[in-house]
Amino acid sequence: MTQATARPVISDVSVRVFRTTTALVHDSDGHAHPGEPHTVTRALLTLTDGDGVRGRCLTAETHVGEPQLREHIRPVLLGQDPFDRERLWQRLARRQRGSAGTLGDRALAAVEQALWDLIGSRLGQPVWKLLGGMRDKVPAYASTMCGDETPGGLATPDDYAAFAEKLVADGYHAVKLHTWMPPVPFAPSVEQDIRACAAVREAVGPEVPLMLDANHWYSRSDALRLGRALDRLDFHWYEEPMEEYSTQSYRWLAEQLDTPVIGPESVAGRLNARAEWITAHACDILRVGVPTAGGIASALRTAHLAEAFGMECEMHGGGAGTLAVLGAVSNSRWYERGLLHPHFDFDAVPPHLLRATDPVDAEGYVHLSREPGLGESLDLPYIEAETVRSW
Repeated sequence: MTQATARPVISDVSVRVFRTTTALVHDSDGHAHPGEPHTVTRALLTLTDGDGVRGRCLTAETHVGEPQLREHIRPVLLGQDPFDRERLWQRLARRQRGSAGTLGDRALAAVEQALWDLIGSRLGQPVWKLLGGMRDKVPAYASTMCGDETPGGLATPDDYAAFAEKLVADGYHAVKLHTWMPPVPFAPSVEQDIRACAAVREAVGPEVPLMLDANHWYSRSDALRLGRALDRLDFHWYEEPMEEYSTQSYRWLAEQLDTPVIGPESVAGRLNARAEWITAHACDILRVGVPTAGGIASALRTAHLAEAFGMECEMHGGGAGTLAVLGAVSNSRWYERGLLHPHFDFDAVPPHLLRATDPVDAEGYVHLSREPGLGESLDLPYIEAETVRSW
């Protein structure tokens, strides 16, 4: 490429940490529950090229702190062609081993999504189109919050049943339960989980696909007992009932159940770990998330890996990056929308966005944005006004 036709290189890498509001609170085990509106901070990573075209990604400050930018991200990105996205990602990934754990996969994912956003903005195309343009809408399943002890919330099996009926009436194509987990005093409880699953199946009927994301710390015997109940209730999948680093435990479980086992969700190792799960016969459906896999391209490779084995690959969580991948693959059936709760307005738009990233229509579909880049509609004046620190 001659100098006359060379594209502008990345000239600036910056982060703004800003105040926004949420009505979510997290318990001691990290599970989200409805709460009173309160102030939190988020981080906006911005990459700028020499023409002033920008790529952005929302993330947490811990993943793109000043040390990460100074020691790793800026040295790799500044002066580079943003279209060399894969080369830049590989250079960052190689720095992880020597970073003493400070450069995680979520940092890689934030940088990579910002690169995709910049590329899409420069080309005037949505990222899902650049990845292949397989489809322009995705059916959503409703993913509930974990159980609680809140009256009228998700405190009883009947609460789950009533909420599931509403979610189906709202148009969701399927429902996934997250049942009670510590620190709820009586959790974990196989018996209570079975009651909730049975109540939901009775409420929505036999035609609605149901899934369960169970307690992550069940023993093999408890996981098997719960899984056999799901067989009787005709559940569509069974997710993370045990510690996922024990691949052989999942192989043991999958061999004994009719309900498909899906995973891994939380295991580190990106594509390599998921290849091990496939070859170990530890799952029937593969699972990957954009933030935890190191980005969009890494999640896309994982979906293609599953496709080579004739497997579905379902995406963990939502967001603009997830939707970009779902718009490009054929072996991922649903978009996970949530976490949902009777006392939480999931459709309320946070003040740092101009509109929701994943609105669902009356027929239960999320439509992919036609805007260039990732299509996340940021309220940049609000973010600038609420910035508390930057680097």
